Formats: sequence, structure tokens, C-alpha cells
Amino acid sequence: MFSQQIQEKIRAKPKQLFLIDALGAVLTASLLGGVLANFESTFGMPQKVLYGLSLIAVFFAIYSFSCHFRDLKNWQPYLKAIAIANLSYCCLTAGLVFYFYQKLTLLGVLYFIGEIIIVVCLSIFELKVADCK
Repeated sequence: MFSQQIQEKIRAKPKQLFLIDALGAVLTASLLGGVLANFESTFGMPQKVLYGLSLIAVFFAIYSFSCHFRDLKNWQPYLKAIAIANLSYCCLTAGLVFYFYQKLTLLGVLYFIGEIIIVVCLSIFELKVADCK
């Protein structure tokens, strides 16, 4: 019930959800490319991989910001697209965590698990909002 009320409020102003998504992507890009990449020994993920993930997050931020600032009459497909892209990013990140698991520190594993959880929750919420009738 509570979630349904939030979905309806956001659905009335979908630009807010694109803005939340964009700001989250900027935060992710900043953390990956600006923090984790400079402390590879602390987190364990190779710097090149972190820059690649950061670049993906930058593209997602550009997409979400552009959706936020455009006057989209039919916004649902755009929201679904970024939600699916976010879920794909989470799958990629999970795969990289498994691939580099022996190199990752506990802090690195915790960071990526936390990021995946947050992004998956946001993506599921975006899909629910986009599918509201």
C-alpha cells in the first residue's frame, strides 16, 4: 500500500525519478573513477575496470539527465530503458566481482554488494512506476 502511494506520486512527476537516477549515476561515476580507482590496494578492483564502470555510469547519467530535462509525453519506455540498463550494469558488476574476487578486499566486496543492492532496488522501483496503469 505504502509503496503504491509513492509510485503514484512519482508517476505524477516522473522527471523526479530521472533526476534521482542521474544523480545516483553521477555519484557512482565519482566514487568509482575518483575514489576507488585511486585506492586500488584498499578495494582490490583493477583501476582500468573501475574507469570502465565509471564511464558506463557517466553515460547513464547523461541519458537520465536528458530525460529529466526533455518534455517527454510518453516517458515510460525511457524509464524502462534506464531501469533495464541499470540491471544490466548490476549483472556486469556482479560478474566482475566474481571474476576478481581473489583480488578484492572485504571493503571492495562490501562496496560492490552495496552498490548492486541500491541500484537493483531503484531499478525495480522504476519498472514498477513505468508499469503503473
